[in-house]
Amino acid sequence: MQEKQKINVVWFRNDLRTTDQHSLAEACQQNLPVLAVYCLDPSHFEVTQYGFKKTEKFRAKFLLETLDELKTNLQELNINLLVKQEKPEVTFENLAKSFQIEHIFCQKEWTQEEVNVQEAVSNKLPETKWIVQYDQFLFHPEDIPYSSFNQIPEVYTQFRKACEKQSQVRKLIAKPKPLPESNWIGEATEIPSLIDLGFKDFDIDSRTAFPFHGGENQAWKRIQHYFWETKKLQFYKKTRNGLLGTDYSSKLSAWLANGSISATQIYWEVKKFEKEIKKNQDTYWLIFELIWRDYFKYVSLKHGSKIFQLGGILDKNYDWGNSQKAFKQWINGQTPEPFVNANMIEIRETGFMSNRGRQNVNSYWAKEWKQDWRIGAAYFEAMLVDYDVHSNWGNWMYNSGVGNDPRDRKFNIKGQADRYDSNGKYQRKWLQESLF
Repeated sequence: MQEKQKINVVWFRNDLRTTDQHSLAEACQQNLPVLAVYCLDPSHFEVTQYGFKKTEKFRAKFLLETLDELKTNLQELNINLLVKQEKPEVTFENLAKSFQIEHIFCQKEWTQEEVNVQEAVSNKLPETKWIVQYDQFLFHPEDIPYSSFNQIPEVYTQFRKACEKQSQVRKLIAKPKPLPESNWIGEATEIPSLIDLGFKDFDIDSRTAFPFHGGENQAWKRIQHYFWETKKLQFYKKTRNGLLGTDYSSKLSAWLANGSISATQIYWEVKKFEKEIKKNQDTYWLIFELIWRDYFKYVSLKHGSKIFQLGGILDKNYDWGNSQKAFKQWINGQTPEPFVNANMIEIRETGFMSNRGRQNVNSYWAKEWKQDWRIGAAYFEAMLVDYDVHSNWGNWMYNSGVGNDPRDRKFNIKGQADRYDSNGKYQRKWLQESLF
C-alpha cells in the first residue's frame, strides 16, 4: 500500500487574510506542503428557532467575496484553498483518506459552538497535532496585565487604562514568500454561489452606508480611502455617531469580523497616520474602539457561555417578554418610534446599521418593550454584515442591563433622534423611500 503524502493544513475560519496571519506564516516555515481549508458549515445557514437563518444573505455574500479574494491571494503563494460546503469534520475525515495530516494550524476560538466543531474534527484525526494560537486581539492574551482571565475587570475603563499603560501591541507578521510550485496539492474547488447556499442573488441597496465588497484587498482599499486619500481619520471621533453615508466612520468592522484585516494592522496604520499626517483625539479614538473590541473578547473568555444566557454575566432575573407580534413590529420598523423604525428598516434592507442606531434599537427592544434581549442579539447575528460573536453579544448584554454597563443606562429615543438626526434626513431616507 502506497504511503500517504504528509501535509500541513491551515484551517481558515475568522482569519481570512494572508498578511499578519500567524497560522499561515508558521505553516509556511515547515518543511511540508501546505493546504488551506475553509468549510461553509451548513449549520451556519439553517433556520433558527426564531424563524430566520443563522447567517442571512448580506454576510453570506460578503463572506463569499472574501473567500474569492483569499483564494486568489493564496494562489500567489502557490497554496490551494479547498472550500467545502459541509461540516468540517466531514471535510477533514475525507482529506485524511488521501493525505497524512501532520499538523492543523488555526486561530484559537473559545465560544461553545466553535469548540464543539474543533473537537469533532479532532476526534476524526487522533494522530494530528494542533498548532492553535490567539490571533484576533489588539493586545495579545500573553501581554495583558492580568495573570488569568478571571481577573479581567467588569468595567471597560479599568481594562483600557491598564492595557494602555502596561501592554504593547505586537509587531506585524509579514506575508509568507511564495512556496515552490510543487506545493500545489489537493483538488481544485470553486467558491460556491449565494444560490448554492440557499439564497437568491440580490443587488446592494443604493442607500446603504456599507456598499463595500468582502476581501483582504478590499479592506486595504478602504484604509487607503479613509486614512490616506480623504484623511477622514483625523475627524473620526467627531463624525463616528453619524447615520448617513460611507465616511462618517471607518466602516472597517466587517473586514475585522471575518479577519480580512487584523486589529494590529489597523493599529499600526493609525500610528503611521499619526506620524505622517496628524495625531489627535480622533485618531486615538479608533484605537479606543479597537480596545472595546478586545474587551468584549476578554469578557467572553472570562464568562464563557454566560454571554448567551438570559441573565447575562450579571445573572439578572428580569421578567422578559417573548412576543411574536412585538418582534415582527420591531424588525419591520412598525413601532411607535420613527427613529427605531428607520434603523430597523436599514438593517433589514442592507445588513448594516450605525453604532448609534444599534444602541438605540437594542435599548428600545430590551428596556422599553422588555423583550428577551437574546432574540434581538440573534437577529443581529443573522443580519449584520459585520457580525462578531463577542462584540455582538457583549454589546447586547451591555445595552440590555445584563452586562458590563455599570450605570445600566436606558436611551431616550426621541432625545437621541433630535440630537443625531435633528433635521430628520436619516429617518426620511429610510421611512419615506421604503415600501412595506
